[in-house]
Amino acid sequence: MAQGANRTTAQVVGVVVLAAAVTAFLAVAAVRHGFFDLKVYYGALNWWVHDGGEIYDYLNPGTQYGFTYPPFAALVMLPMAYLPWNAAIVVSVLASVATTTVLIWWLVDPIARRAGWTRWFALAVALCLAAAFEPMRETVNFGQVNTLLLFLVAVDLLRLLPTRWAGVGIGLATAIKLTPGIFIVYLLVTGRWRAALTASGTAAGVTLLAGALFPNASREFWTEALWNTGRVGELAFVSNQSLRGVVARLDPQHPSTLLWLLLVLATLALWAWRSRAAVAAGDEATGLALTGAVMCLVSPVTWVHHLVWLLPALILLVDNAMAAPAGRRRRVLLAAATIGYALLISRTVWFWEKDFTGVDGFLGSNAYVWISLALLAFLPIRRWLTPPGSAVDASGVPQLDKPDRPAPTGERHLIGRLLTVR
Repeated sequence: MAQGANRTTAQVVGVVVLAAAVTAFLAVAAVRHGFFDLKVYYGALNWWVHDGGEIYDYLNPGTQYGFTYPPFAALVMLPMAYLPWNAAIVVSVLASVATTTVLIWWLVDPIARRAGWTRWFALAVALCLAAAFEPMRETVNFGQVNTLLLFLVAVDLLRLLPTRWAGVGIGLATAIKLTPGIFIVYLLVTGRWRAALTASGTAAGVTLLAGALFPNASREFWTEALWNTGRVGELAFVSNQSLRGVVARLDPQHPSTLLWLLLVLATLALWAWRSRAAVAAGDEATGLALTGAVMCLVSPVTWVHHLVWLLPALILLVDNAMAAPAGRRRRVLLAAATIGYALLISRTVWFWEKDFTGVDGFLGSNAYVWISLALLAFLPIRRWLTPPGSAVDASGVPQLDKPDRPAPTGERHLIGRLLTVR
C-alpha cells in the first residue's frame, strides 16, 4: 500500500513538474495569434447574421482573409454569432482540449496497458507533450477547427468501423472543410464501399441542407469563393508545409504546377500501397495516420497548424517502439519519435521565413514536409495476433505481432474493437 502511495505521489509530482516546464516553454516559444482565425469566423458570422451582408463578402479588417469554409461549416458555427467574443474563445479552446483529450486517450491507453504504465499518468504526460506540439498550440492560438475534424475522422476509423454508422464522421468533416474528403478516397482505396457511400451521402446530404437554408451563400461559395485562392494566403509562405509549398519556394514567381502534380501522384501512389497494407493487417490506426500525413502533403495549402494530423503517427511510433523487443529496433523507433516531436515543437522552419534560398533554405524551410514524408513512408504496420473475441492476453492487454507482416483476411478491421479493452 505504501509503495503504491509513493508511486502515485511521484507520478503526481512528475506531472506537475512537466506541466510547469511546458508552461514555461510555451511562455517563451509559443506565438500569440490572438485567435486570429476565430476572429475571422466570428466577424463573418456577425456580418452575415446581424449586419445583413453575405458571409463570403466579409474580409477581416485590414487583411485579405475571409470565411473560406463551405456553407455547412457556417451552419455548424452559427451559434457563435449569438455569443460574446470571450465566450466564443472559451468554447473554441474547450472544444480543442476535449477532442484532443479523447483522441489521445484512444491512442495512448493501449500503449499504457501493454507497457504496464499507470493509465491516468500516461494520458497526463501525453497531454502535456501535446500542449507543446507546435501544430496543436497554433490550432488553439488561432482558434482553428483542426482537432474537431481529426476527432470526427477518428470516431469513424477507430470506433465505428465496421458498423453501419461508419463514414458519418468523415462525411461531416468533409462538409465542414473539404480536405478531409481524402478519407473517403481512403475508404474506397481500401475496399470499404459501404462506409465510403455513407461518408459521401452524409457530406452531400448536409451540404444540400446548407444549400436549402442558405442558397445565396451556397451559390457564392461553390461558384466564386472556393476558387479565389488569394483569400487563403501566399503559397510560398514558410508556414505552407505541403508539397505545393516546397515547389512554390523553389520559384515563388513561377512555381511549377507540373512538378507539383508529379510529386502529388507519386505520393498518392505510396499512400495507397501502404494504406491497403495497413487495412489488410487490421491496423486501422496506422491507416488513419498515413492518410492524415498524405492529406497534409498533397493539399495545396497546409499551414503549420494543420499538421495536428501528424499527431496519431507520432503516438503510433511510440506504440511501435513499446511493442518491439528491447533492442535496436525499439531504440530506433523511440529516437525517430523523439526527433520528429522535437522538430515539431521547435519552430525550426521559421528560421527561413524571410530567406529560404540555398540548400539550407530548401532543407530547413521544408523540415515539416520531410517529417510528413518520413512518416508516410516508414511508419510501421502491424497485425493483431488473435482473432475477434480473443484479442487480449490474461491481463486484458491487446497483443501485437511483429511489424510489416500481412494478416489473414479474417483478422481485418479489428482495430476499433481492440482499442476498446474491457
